[in-house]
Amino acid sequence: MRQRLFIGAIFGAFLATMLAAVPAHAEFKFAYVDVQRALNECDAGKRAKADFQGRVTSLEGRLQRQQNAVQSLKDQMEKKGMLMNPDQRQALQDQYMEKLKNFERDYKDSKDELQAKDQEITAKIVHDLAQVIRSLGERDNYTMVFEKGSILWGAPSIDITDQVIRSYNTMHVPIGSVGEGPGSGVRPAASVQSEQPGASEPSDFGSQAAKKSTISK
Repeated sequence: MRQRLFIGAIFGAFLATMLAAVPAHAEFKFAYVDVQRALNECDAGKRAKADFQGRVTSLEGRLQRQQNAVQSLKDQMEKKGMLMNPDQRQALQDQYMEKLKNFERDYKDSKDELQAKDQEITAKIVHDLAQVIRSLGERDNYTMVFEKGSILWGAPSIDITDQVIRSYNTMHVPIGSVGEGPGSGVRPAASVQSEQPGASEPSDFGSQAAKKSTISK
């Protein structure tokens, strides 16, 4: 709770400083986006989630078979080990230790593989969402568009998450490619920044938001 209040205080101070630097006659227009919900509900996110779940199911099945084989050897040692001669018992123990070692290595490698894939796909989709958000923000003259997780409260009327999802869904482009060319439907970040000195790159937002979002959630 204290951490959220601390973050809120920092955010409030930042917003107050920003507003103080803007002419008094300026009209402010704010919005926010729930990036995790956009990730979950956009077409690209749904496909990525289904594909990721398929990978998880496949790996779980393979690891379960390996674990069963390890457990079977362990049961044999406990039930029949004392009846075997030393050479047979040692051979069975060596086989058990080898399969156990392989299982533990494969388990770790599989976990790392899934985590890396999650981060890779999440980063690509969030990059696209960041480009869409910037495009909508410029088109509709928003002063700022925030990520929902960075604010303590926001009126539902300024939540543009559904609009972002619809806009992204209409593009029908490979994930991670929004903003990269004339056919992407979004202007490249380079041209945007040349018009707005000091503005952060959409990829910067995408990198930060991707750290807090995941297709596996």
